[in-house]
Amino acid sequence: MTMPLDGVKVLDFTRVLAGPYCTMMLADLGAEVIKIEAPGKGDDSRHFGPPNIKGESLYFISINRGKESIVIDLKTGRGQEIVRELAKKSDVLVENFRPGSMKRLGLDWPRLKKINPRLIYASLSGFGQYGPDSIKPGYDLIIQALGGIMSITSHKENGPYTKVGVSESDIIAGMIAAFAISSALYRRAVKGRGDYIDVSMLDCQFALLTPMMAAYLNRGVVARAVGNRHPLVTPFSVFKTADKDVVITAGNDKLFFRLCEVLELKKVARDPRFADNPSRTLNHRALYPAIAAKIRKWKSKKLLEVCHRRGIPASLINTVKETVREPQILARDMIQTVNHPVTGPVKLHGIPPKFASGDDRLKKPAPRLGEHTARILKRELGLKQKEINSLAREKIVSLGARKK
Repeated sequence: MTMPLDGVKVLDFTRVLAGPYCTMMLADLGAEVIKIEAPGKGDDSRHFGPPNIKGESLYFISINRGKESIVIDLKTGRGQEIVRELAKKSDVLVENFRPGSMKRLGLDWPRLKKINPRLIYASLSGFGQYGPDSIKPGYDLIIQALGGIMSITSHKENGPYTKVGVSESDIIAGMIAAFAISSALYRRAVKGRGDYIDVSMLDCQFALLTPMMAAYLNRGVVARAVGNRHPLVTPFSVFKTADKDVVITAGNDKLFFRLCEVLELKKVARDPRFADNPSRTLNHRALYPAIAAKIRKWKSKKLLEVCHRRGIPASLINTVKETVREPQILARDMIQTVNHPVTGPVKLHGIPPKFASGDDRLKKPAPRLGEHTARILKRELGLKQKEINSLAREKIVSLGARKK
């Protein structure tokens, strides 16, 4: 069984999160990803933590699975020459240095496409390759603030504002880059030529605000924080039962009237202020207290059982500890184990898309720094061990630590 990107070779110059998440997705889908790292420390995220296992960063392990690591000093002429030789045989190159860095190294798109016109070259950065802010460093918190999402994220109406609990601007940019690369691979198969892809974290964050952005651009409506309720759909929020908080999303009229039956809210169901979703949303301040008062009388387990039986979407609010035990997560094979050369067995999230024709099991762990340097130089460039040892002595490459 195969995966969609089997046979695709990727040169990965990325580090920390947005870029590595992109190349992790490519590796999960079958691509051969060669991670090029700096001598001495490698990817910065190798040193993030705790938590660690036997000195290995779980942050790094979680987003660099399935890749090979080669250490090359890109500041040396011979190191740059090695990269150009690897680029000749590659399908994709992904980098997330600050704009202009790859050009200074002589490894930018205009130069590499001359030696490999079929190369697909993707650059991820905080603000993109051009524009007044292009050279600024992009961190998730900055992008969330500047990109507008923090202004609508809060546990109560009108703030205080807060960021999303994961580095979503990095992850969204990584996902969009992987999507763009896959699209470019398809077009190359048809047209026979490579392409350059410029992915900005800020652009991706901006696009995430639809339909709020469309509402402002066309009607002047400024989105604001509305707490845990939905700004356009009612009821759609967090409610307190007698023992735990739950979420209920009655997303259409039919579900709303079913919820009224469950909660014995006959007067509410007949009230013209709540006859349809636009009316309910306009009058949410009158509706929510009536619903909340009834829900507080229920035990969460019983309420969820009744809601599920009636087809009303509802759930407890899981912690990470509880989420990993969800039967649906387990049934979808979303927790898998790979053997790391240092840590031993390590559990990671599985591959989200399931292909009938593919094998969605994780194959390889995250690499140790420089673990595959010699193997890659032999396999890709045909170098002999004597030549590789010479490069290592000159500190152009590093052979990495031996497996424990």
